[in-house]
Amino acid sequence: MSDSYYTNKSVLITGGAQGIGLGMAERFAQAGASVIITDNDKEAGTEALERLRKQHLEVLFIPCDVSQEDEVKQLMQQLQSKYGHLDALVNNAGIADPFMGDLQEMEVSAFDKVLSVNLRGPLLCAKYALPLLQKAEHPSILNISSTRAFMSEPNTFAYSASKGGLEALTHALAVSLTQARVRVNAIAPGWIEVGEWEKKQKRYEPHHSEEDKAQHPVGRVGVPQDIAEAALFLCSDKAGFITGQSLTIDGGMTVKMIYA
Repeated sequence: MSDSYYTNKSVLITGGAQGIGLGMAERFAQAGASVIITDNDKEAGTEALERLRKQHLEVLFIPCDVSQEDEVKQLMQQLQSKYGHLDALVNNAGIADPFMGDLQEMEVSAFDKVLSVNLRGPLLCAKYALPLLQKAEHPSILNISSTRAFMSEPNTFAYSASKGGLEALTHALAVSLTQARVRVNAIAPGWIEVGEWEKKQKRYEPHHSEEDKAQHPVGRVGVPQDIAEAALFLCSDKAGFITGQSLTIDGGMTVKMIYA
């Protein structure tokens, strides 16, 4: 896709200050988009701005907790004032740590918190972004799910449930927003290495064993750019006949049969 395709288009990426979100923010901006990053980690947001502006990319950071309705409303009001429309909403913000411990020891409040960010957040963002999206020529919503929506390790109740719900929300929104001309799709990433895409305090140099790589039929662990390239396509009018779908990007890991 041409690196000028998104010129004069605005793209909002929630949870865009680190990891996959930051990778997508960089790629959309490289393709010409005016990128708005929102994140509840102000330190990470400031570092993300520095990183992207060093590349002379157009990016704006607005702090926001997507689980809080008032904050989401205020975010969209700011975008209305600055841009007047929104071409794409990428719902990426989420509590990423999937492990919650034994079921009997799990705090229900912790379960609720994960769902409030990972599932309620995308719904709120879609609700309040809709008037802005309807002003765009080819509006799109992209939800970042996870292969954990379809498979689990032990004690990943909240994360798996939230991502499974996000998959269902994707097709529900796609059907519901037909008259609004908004396409809605999802990407379900597998193992994506984000060590080099974290804020400085959390950054680390990745190391993967040959066994780690061999779990993937493509022979390596994923990187944020793998997700970003697919996001660029799905949010464009090149994907105009695609809606209500989920694309698994995991290097083939979920289709590989493994015997214990």
